[in-house]
Amino acid sequence: MTNFTTSNGNKERIGVYVCHCGSNIAGTVNVEEVAAWVRTELEGLGVLISRDYKFMCSSLGQELIQNDIKELGLTRIVVGACSPHLHEQTFRTACRRAELNPYLCELVSIREQISWVHTDKDQATEKSKAVIAGGVYRVVHHQPLEPLHVPIHPATLVVGGGIAGIQAALELADAGYPVYIVEREPSIGGHMAQFDKTFPTLDCAACILTPKMVSVGSHPNITLLTWSEVRQVEGYVGNFTVTIQKKARYVNDEFCTGCAICQEKCPKKVIDEIYEAGLGYRKAIYTPFPQAVPKYPVIDRQNCIYFQKGTCKACEKFCPTNAIDFTQEDELVTVNVGNIILATGYDLFDARRVSQYGYGRLANVFTSLEFERLSNAAGPTNGDIVLRDGVTVPKTVGIVHCVGSRDRNFNNYCSVICCMQGLKFAHIVHERTGATVYNFYIDMRTAYKAYDEFYQRVLEEGTLFVRGKVAEITDAARLPGEEGKLIIQVEDTLAGKQRRIPVDMVILSSGLEPRSDAKDLAKLFGISCSADGWLIEKHPKLDPVATMTEGIFIAGSVQGPKDIPTSVAQGAAAAARVLGRIQQGEIAIEPILASVDAEKCSGCRICNGLCPYNAIVFHDDRNVTEINPALCQGCGTCIAACPAGAISGTGFSDTQILAQIDGLLLLNAE
Repeated sequence: MTNFTTSNGNKERIGVYVCHCGSNIAGTVNVEEVAAWVRTELEGLGVLISRDYKFMCSSLGQELIQNDIKELGLTRIVVGACSPHLHEQTFRTACRRAELNPYLCELVSIREQISWVHTDKDQATEKSKAVIAGGVYRVVHHQPLEPLHVPIHPATLVVGGGIAGIQAALELADAGYPVYIVEREPSIGGHMAQFDKTFPTLDCAACILTPKMVSVGSHPNITLLTWSEVRQVEGYVGNFTVTIQKKARYVNDEFCTGCAICQEKCPKKVIDEIYEAGLGYRKAIYTPFPQAVPKYPVIDRQNCIYFQKGTCKACEKFCPTNAIDFTQEDELVTVNVGNIILATGYDLFDARRVSQYGYGRLANVFTSLEFERLSNAAGPTNGDIVLRDGVTVPKTVGIVHCVGSRDRNFNNYCSVICCMQGLKFAHIVHERTGATVYNFYIDMRTAYKAYDEFYQRVLEEGTLFVRGKVAEITDAARLPGEEGKLIIQVEDTLAGKQRRIPVDMVILSSGLEPRSDAKDLAKLFGISCSADGWLIEKHPKLDPVATMTEGIFIAGSVQGPKDIPTSVAQGAAAAARVLGRIQQGEIAIEPILASVDAEKCSGCRICNGLCPYNAIVFHDDRNVTEINPALCQGCGTCIAACPAGAISGTGFSDTQILAQIDGLLLLNAE
């Protein structure tokens, strides 16, 4: 039998509150009937009062609970409302205000689990009764808990030096706190450093990015670790120990002045697959672009003649400050930080995967990133828009939207930036060449500030829009006028017919994808990826920058496709969350945790590899597993896996779970 009394024999005084949630719940559940049933049928279990109210999460709804706790001496609270993920903290706070331990409150979901998934009102009402009964049975066995308080180290690690990471770092550093930025490339700047103009204002990307890059490079509170990668993360919120691998530059930055003589004298040219997207060359010793921060070059070991053949050393011979050092080796740097912001960005969809579009096979099919470099004044053609021969200016250009996006064969999601990117390209082509431009789109999505106005501007410039998904791009001529052209085969859904449109150049507006190592990144930092590969936020609406691991935040396109303004805003938001914690000095950690009974632990280690938060350690000397309470998120994976039953969880004990099952089955009701 379930015991419904306290340890001293006194029966609990339980208040039950059922929310209408406007019509979200009341439209499917007879809320008044549920409240009345609880009052009469569960009175013998300790239910002293049962109420229904239109919006329990409102200030009036919370005051209702608080007044009942004070006036009726309630010792336990059960709220039937929406998901605990959304409002559990709301009702715990209400209990705390009434001087009742917040963990003596149980929130059961009758919105997401009942009203939103049922259409039969009678069945939904009966199910609501059972779910609330389960909450009543369970809440009796709740124990008063107190959160753990952890001090916060004032330093922050920002992983990724794109625009989101730069913004986050500057916000924190300007507030007076130390920041470490880790960037795997030789320079910060990310993808934005490759762009010519930014939509919809057509600002020069370098003009607005470079000042921020310079600020990062010269800021006294920022330690810049480029050409580096995070290798290990240990610890917990407020006290992370991070090991970073600094790859050898073979250039001593204490002596280097950034004069670039070494690059001029280096005899080895290499196709630049990263910054120039394969359209230009760099040397074996190089800085990615003229405004790079830091200004110090790196030596590409794989292509350096000295590392290949043991000869040359031209860079060393001509360096006026003797900054070249071929004996440098990778080094490991350990830093202590209180919080971590991940802003590692995205990868561009590989257009070769859409084989019918001919990229990589047809010379004059370009990707969006290649066109960014073509149109950039600092690019391989000095901003001249020409075909692959480097000379011919196109007279007709086709821009294909949604390449790799909104496609069940590749990525179902919208990549957010493709429509505006395609419009920007159309404007630039008109401006630089006067060519006829076709934009092939599925839907035109121009949702943000000044975006639709830019669309109207491009329309007025004479761009021709064809609504329809491009089926094929070919160079096989069939009709007069198609010889020597690229032919775009498309169904024009507005005209209701198939069309073959010959053009000189095709630009594929490729979508955004998670970085290829996103899953490894998530595992390293103890967080999760979505099915698509983007890092998962704590809540998509209410907490889009935090993650389920305390102290780990995300910003920019590591979370999902974003444009530049949104990435900047999210970088600042993540910094604001971190600043709040630093300034508080400590953080209260949820006490819903797992713990190991050392007497029962057999040392089998089954649980050791299962923890998604890396909270479990094994002590070889004692042959016992231990759980770090600061890292544990109370998910229960280890509890379920332990064959000896040596692991238990506060808030989710066997007694509580079994009692809740009894309630769901309406057993033992008096």
